[in-house]
Amino acid sequence: MTSAVIVWRQILAPARDAKWLTEDRIRAWSQVMAVVTASAAILWLSSSHDGVDPEGKPLGGDFLAFWTASRLALNGAPHLAYDPVSHLAAQHALFPALARHSGYSAFLYPPPFLLLCVPLALLPYLLSLSLWLLVTFSALFACLRTMLPQRSAILPIIAFPGMLINDGHGQNGFLSAACFGGGMVLVERRPFIAGMCLGVLVFKPHLLLLTPFALVATRRWALLAGVVASAFALLALSFVILGGDTWDAFLRLAPAARSMLEEGRLFDMSYVRSAFAAVRVMHGSVSLAYTVQMPFTVVAAGIVCLLAKRRVGGRAELALLISATVIASPYLQDYDLVCLALPMAWTVAAALKTGWLPYEKAILLAVYLLPLLSRPLATGVGAFFGPIVSVAFLLVIARRVSLQGMPIAPMCFPG
Repeated sequence: MTSAVIVWRQILAPARDAKWLTEDRIRAWSQVMAVVTASAAILWLSSSHDGVDPEGKPLGGDFLAFWTASRLALNGAPHLAYDPVSHLAAQHALFPALARHSGYSAFLYPPPFLLLCVPLALLPYLLSLSLWLLVTFSALFACLRTMLPQRSAILPIIAFPGMLINDGHGQNGFLSAACFGGGMVLVERRPFIAGMCLGVLVFKPHLLLLTPFALVATRRWALLAGVVASAFALLALSFVILGGDTWDAFLRLAPAARSMLEEGRLFDMSYVRSAFAAVRVMHGSVSLAYTVQMPFTVVAAGIVCLLAKRRVGGRAELALLISATVIASPYLQDYDLVCLALPMAWTVAAALKTGWLPYEKAILLAVYLLPLLSRPLATGVGAFFGPIVSVAFLLVIARRVSLQGMPIAPMCFPG
């Protein structure tokens, strides 16, 4: 054994065992995070007036796009949600102070999501925002509690930084994670309904990127049938209820929307957690970014197909799918990292039964902190660790899946 190997082993030794990451410390850290988060939220809300925060932006941020799209739909013109001029005018009508700012909260989601958003403007903005976050979080939390029923897991789940980021944006990360969570909870008992939960993700197609490959590889035909049924039902209902003009408006906007996403004209690329975004943040070209992203997508898909086809268990397969999707999608934003709570919960539940594997605790901690630290590191010092941490997490899940059903206790360490 060379001296370099010995040195590296000594450097990595604390991460390998992570004996310092005890249950008491996790609980204490979660309590601190919960208090700090609650205090910051109360201070921010108390400094806001009439739904506008101290920076002059609407509370909920991106939710403004959802609510005003709903208002246009309820007024009989859903296609105007995809007309930036009309959509911006609706936002200024709700918050006149926005006219003094150059920001615009665009609505780029396909019509199935607009269909889900239609009821939002039936309530005043702030009440609608509060109920949106409460209902979607409750659905996700119910899934997590089913997967990880230990009482000690409640606080770390609530304190997961990804939750706070989604709250701040007023985004749909809770909803998309709840769709994955419903699939994980029901996959063995009600596979068709589990598939229907996954199919709702047609409102966010990049999160369904690997799903067909994974379900074909595992030959879970009932699950795949549920995905197809609910996806096509939402597509059909959005056409019938919102009209062909709405679909036409969306399709006409799509090329420009894609260009704006690729060039970072809609939001700072440091908000995106992919290899594609890392290249763009470092001023690489769009073509180079896609070239760098492609191996990540292909390798993630390959790992899912190779391991999931062993049919090691529905929850394990979907945990693998979710962790791979985070790597495969070029447009995954920081609020989408909420969905990582599901494979993390699965990993913890498995570890509590069989013991922790080397480096598992340390990598889970890195994943847990990723939503909190990735943006400041990317914007502050140009360090883009999102793809690295995501790949490490996929390898952790892949190792767990490959060892599923095998006696792994001798490989474990206490704590």
